[in-house]
Amino acid sequence: MNLSSEKKKDAEGFDYDVVVYGGTPAGIAAAVVAAEHGMRVLLLEPTSHIGGMNTNGLNTAETEHMVESSLGGFALRFYQRLGEAYGLAGPEFHFESSVAEKVFEEMLEVAAVRVSKKSRLLSVVTHGSKIHAVCIVGPEGERHIKSHVFIDASYEGDLLAQSGVSWTIGRESIQEFGEDAAGARFDGAEHEAPTRDRAGRLLPGISCTLEDVCVGGADSEVMCYNLRPTLTRDPAWRVPMPAPSSYDPLGFEIAAGWIFAMVRSGWTPAVGDLVDLYERRNQKLEANNCQAAVFSLGALGIQSAWSTANFSDREAIFQRHVDHTLGYFYFLTHDERLPESLRAEARALGLHSGEFIDSEHLPRQLYVREGRRMRGRTVVTQHDVILDRTKDDSIGVCSHFIDCHHVRRVELRPGCFANEGRIWRRGQAYQIPYRAITPKEAECENLLVPVAASFSHVAYASFRLESIWMVAGHAAGVAAAMAMRRGCGVADVPTNELQAALRADGQVVDLSVLPSQEFQGGDGGWIET
Repeated sequence: MNLSSEKKKDAEGFDYDVVVYGGTPAGIAAAVVAAEHGMRVLLLEPTSHIGGMNTNGLNTAETEHMVESSLGGFALRFYQRLGEAYGLAGPEFHFESSVAEKVFEEMLEVAAVRVSKKSRLLSVVTHGSKIHAVCIVGPEGERHIKSHVFIDASYEGDLLAQSGVSWTIGRESIQEFGEDAAGARFDGAEHEAPTRDRAGRLLPGISCTLEDVCVGGADSEVMCYNLRPTLTRDPAWRVPMPAPSSYDPLGFEIAAGWIFAMVRSGWTPAVGDLVDLYERRNQKLEANNCQAAVFSLGALGIQSAWSTANFSDREAIFQRHVDHTLGYFYFLTHDERLPESLRAEARALGLHSGEFIDSEHLPRQLYVREGRRMRGRTVVTQHDVILDRTKDDSIGVCSHFIDCHHVRRVELRPGCFANEGRIWRRGQAYQIPYRAITPKEAECENLLVPVAASFSHVAYASFRLESIWMVAGHAAGVAAAMAMRRGCGVADVPTNELQAALRADGQVVDLSVLPSQEFQGGDGGWIET
């Protein structure tokens, strides 16, 4: 698509009113809503498909761990459109990737949003504290695109990083914000299995030794990533699981040792004990990293370099995750040391032929649960999630558990290891402040960040859902339109007018509208489980 001729420039020479980088669900929400509020909008997506993880294997709103009625605005409209696609009278919160992609495409088309796929960010041109233009590269080469307002809806925070906006990555210490769940953390579970090879080197999958870990201390590590393949047991749909391009048996010695220990204790595991499998329509199984398992689809130890890597290095990290995923299933089906019942069950699984047809039925995106996080006008912390839950500048409500997957696998001593980093807490709803999606005014006046928002690592573990990111994306779309019309910086958008517009759009802004029984919880609303 020739972007320069797609729309005429305005009187000031700008190509668009609003440019959104990242065709994630949040980016789609922001783009559609900004267009509905009268803006000329361009959505830039680095890959060949829009929809982020919702069209790449993550097929749930995760309402089972949140207050369902806190979802409104664009997010609820999306789930209602899914319900219509399935012939239901109400919203559908569990769906298929291909159906979600179709619904997203239709919503973008109806809103007349210009979409440019395979458009990667190369650089950002700033004038003072404003983004003037972005330089992208795509099938037609390089393009410079000028816009009044920009929205970074990428998982990685690529646009904010190149715009001179403050950001961080990894975990804060307990001391930085006074969060008891911060920093590196163990849950007390220890596991016996080989941790070193014959030469005495740590096995693949073991990140470090206990001496390298500062419990409660800060580091640059993020929770693990994984692919979320769509599987099936139905022979009519099943495509044989391909072999990994690179298979190292040593990479699965930890898993073998853990499974052997279970068998010795009298428990023969099933595949569902090793990989989370969620039933979906058309004989589909949504696969995910199993938190209860010691070894699963999460490739612990290779995720943290992703967000700050260039696109070439990201492709290599992605391939390592593909090889981990396929290698794990290869291990489960081929390693003769495993119980035959487990191997037979694993052999009955395959990729579903109805999904990801142009990528050999494997998801095209990596599940980036956490990347860069902006340091904006405020930082939402564990205290805001648990205690100080109301905010004068609320733009939406978040109510999901604090859910952080494991980060690293640590050798405690030779032949003994532990996974660290897990957080799992449940409780009440809290308000998302507008200040958390806006940069400091001196750094950038015309950027909104609904995904890589200004949260601590602990608080981000409750915010990091596609459904909640859509809530933030909706608010970013409205705020961008208001900033454009007023000719002001995003921080100067009047909060009361923004909230009024969000309420008119059906966004849930106020805690008071939620049923009181949905606030019940233990220990002040939150308990560690």
